[in-house]
Amino acid sequence: MNPEPLSTTVMNLLRAIAPELEPDTLDPARPLRSQVDLDSMDWLNFLVSLHEHFGVTIPETDYARLVSFNDVLDYLAGKTA
Repeated sequence: MNPEPLSTTVMNLLRAIAPELEPDTLDPARPLRSQVDLDSMDWLNFLVSLHEHFGVTIPETDYARLVSFNDVLDYLAGKTA
């Protein structure tokens, strides 16, 4: 999968959960939840939306690997390749 469409899609799914997010202000290497101010339910909804859109099962044991926006992209790229 081409990284740009993946990035765009993930950003759109994230903005559906956090519409106040300004994509230009997001540092893709910093912890995502603190930048976007996502509580645990918002985070879970985001992960569910990733699962539904990409058909990728994200086990709870992998949640700790998904810290930054880049982590999410890398994880999905590995699972959808």
